[in-house]
Amino acid sequence: MISQESKLFNTMGSSTPLKRSNRAPSSVFSLFLIFLCLLDSLNAQSTPVFACDVAGNPSLAAYGFCNTAIKIEYRVADLVARLTLQEKIGVLTSKLHGVTRLGIPTYEWWSEALHGVSYVGPGTHFSGQVPGATSFPQVILTAASFNVSLFQAIGKVVSTEARAMYNVGLAGLTYWSPNVNIFRDPRWGRGQETPGEDPLLSSKYATGYVKGLQETDSSGANRLKVAACCKHYTAYDLDNWKGVERYSFNAVVNQQDLDDTYQPPFKSCVVDGNVASVMCSYNKVNGKPTCADPDLLSGVIRGEWKLNGYIVSDCDSVDVLYKNQHYTKTPEEAAAISINAGLDLNCGYFLGDHTEAAVKAGLVKEAAIDNAISNNFLTLMRLGFFDGDPKKQIYGGLGPKDVCTSANQELAAEAARQGIVLLKNTGSLPLSPKAIKTLAVIGPNANVTKTMIGNYEGTPCKYTTPLQGLAGTVHTTYLPGCSNVACLVADVAGATKLAAEADATVLVIGADQSIEAESRDRVDLNLPGQQQELVTQVAKAAKGPVLLVIMSGGGFDITFAKNDAKIAGILWVGYPGEAGGIAIADVIFGRYNPSGRLPMTWYPQSYVEKVPMTNMNMRPDKSNGYPGRTYRFYTGETVYAFGDGLSYTKFRHSLVKAPRLVSLSLEENHVCRSSECQSLDAIGPHCDNVVSGKGGTAFEVQIKVQNGGDREGIHTVFLFTTPPAVHGSPRKHLLGFEKIRLGKMEEAVVKFKVDVCKDLSVVDEVGKRKIGLGRHLLHVGDVKHSLSIRI
Repeated sequence: MISQESKLFNTMGSSTPLKRSNRAPSSVFSLFLIFLCLLDSLNAQSTPVFACDVAGNPSLAAYGFCNTAIKIEYRVADLVARLTLQEKIGVLTSKLHGVTRLGIPTYEWWSEALHGVSYVGPGTHFSGQVPGATSFPQVILTAASFNVSLFQAIGKVVSTEARAMYNVGLAGLTYWSPNVNIFRDPRWGRGQETPGEDPLLSSKYATGYVKGLQETDSSGANRLKVAACCKHYTAYDLDNWKGVERYSFNAVVNQQDLDDTYQPPFKSCVVDGNVASVMCSYNKVNGKPTCADPDLLSGVIRGEWKLNGYIVSDCDSVDVLYKNQHYTKTPEEAAAISINAGLDLNCGYFLGDHTEAAVKAGLVKEAAIDNAISNNFLTLMRLGFFDGDPKKQIYGGLGPKDVCTSANQELAAEAARQGIVLLKNTGSLPLSPKAIKTLAVIGPNANVTKTMIGNYEGTPCKYTTPLQGLAGTVHTTYLPGCSNVACLVADVAGATKLAAEADATVLVIGADQSIEAESRDRVDLNLPGQQQELVTQVAKAAKGPVLLVIMSGGGFDITFAKNDAKIAGILWVGYPGEAGGIAIADVIFGRYNPSGRLPMTWYPQSYVEKVPMTNMNMRPDKSNGYPGRTYRFYTGETVYAFGDGLSYTKFRHSLVKAPRLVSLSLEENHVCRSSECQSLDAIGPHCDNVVSGKGGTAFEVQIKVQNGGDREGIHTVFLFTTPPAVHGSPRKHLLGFEKIRLGKMEEAVVKFKVDVCKDLSVVDEVGKRKIGLGRHLLHVGDVKHSLSIRI
């Protein structure tokens, strides 16, 4: 037996080059392109934007806010004290208005880096100097890897490329990513941007990616490489469904669901990831716009969680709460109520236009504005924006050479490999390149480029399409089958002819941003248009095995394919990023043993026919037949379940160590000593005096994992628990996960540390954490272990 520590997971792999087009442009068009490139070069700023350029203006050295030898808090106070009211108001908007007399330039706060440096937002753009950046898989696929070290590694690469672009004037330092909302409903168009439906996975992703973006290589713990932002706070997961829009939607959420499901990823962002920013959302929560709710902003984010940074609105959210939601009678009231609630920065111009009038009307005090801009300046100072020339600072040596490096592009391919989920395999996978003389590649997503990088994208380094990836291994024939994913008309005749002549067939279908996107929720879970008919007919006609590759953010009801004996394998590949074709081919031909697991439930169509998107309740309601949401509460039929995913090898689990009894020691006067209790508060002296085996507040669960197959494999070990049926507790929920690599017939022991009061507690009806007394059932694969908690 080998220890888990000796099987550290390697995130690197191999890549293949992209073939370039041989098509030559006309001479006139060539000259036009050259002209555009020259114009772009002339317009592009070759130096970064920064304040306190003492070398260029020695008089700035006299200002305290430019003195790097004193504490940042004192520097911020010095700067704020020097500003007029009008200048302060200019710091409240996403385009920071420069203060020339103090050597402060204009700065664009809004940049995006959801899965790579993006061209969304005015703070970042590409040019001849840096024509593209590494485009990683869309977040939902990266989350399917369940690899926390990968989450952080991607963040580190993205922040390095962002700094490199900043140094040549092409990017900012503040990035409004990641999106850590819970993927509550399968129809949500933005579910693709999130880490899925589970609060623990979402929290782990949030913390890992934020740390990758923000943590520096210097000794200064308070310094930032770039500033991340966790969004959209909170209970935001509806964009535009059957006429219900995010701008007017009131999310009615009970306290239990808020604290149990919607808030944990944001809390982890702030408490564990030390994120520099949180973005409030468009929607209302229980009648209040989130950007104007002092309990959610000042009370929770800054008060309870102690945010070290700034709170920003989603773009034009303050305008929305006034114009769309009619929450205030005047724009001045909207500005004042948002600032007083704890908003520091407005994406847009609303606060710039109406805050001065709000001050004059006595609706908001200048001291509140001082507090807001202090949080903004604090973040910029942590980034080194006020430390003079960035090229003389820690990341000053980065430049275009550090963007789209071969190592970065390989990490993008490896992230896609790790995320791809094998959902069905009757034994035909992996395909043998030696046995395949001709491979038919069919489907509207078989040769796509931009579809692979999802939304909030940037220009990638290059593309490798599924067709290109597969053609790099065997001879292929290709037919799109439909003109696009809408597939209003399918070329069934052409597709079936191709499949009938090939040794094997790969169908690449699914969705793109025309089906699911920001401001575009789905109304059903069926494959678009004639895609199902195309798949079914090709499967009937095919000479060899048929493999179905689904490219999408959300799941589909593909029960027909799951049950079709002619379909030998099903892969879900998310939106796999710039190197998607490499990863898909590596999995299909067995160069990579798939290890991804679904980060969300795939429901049948019948589910969405009876569940409106507008119902935010997570728990089922027997009185009206409401089935609940996500694997934690939904007990109905699924197409595929959260955590599903196959390998080309077989893994077996066995329990090595776990207690059967945990005793909680109560104080003499505790009410539960004299009366029967179903649960206890998850705080108090009893949480410091847990007795299990050798005692302490935590115990260890040890699981032996054996690879019983004939090839190396990577495996995600999930530890679930089913708590006692108290306080509407989940039917099961995830306590932890670990990813290990094992050679054939190798085994390892995976260890989970379980804190009784933190991990085995549930949230009650009023939002308090409680420890259920009685039987808790631990699950790892097929292994189940009963654990009793008593007093």
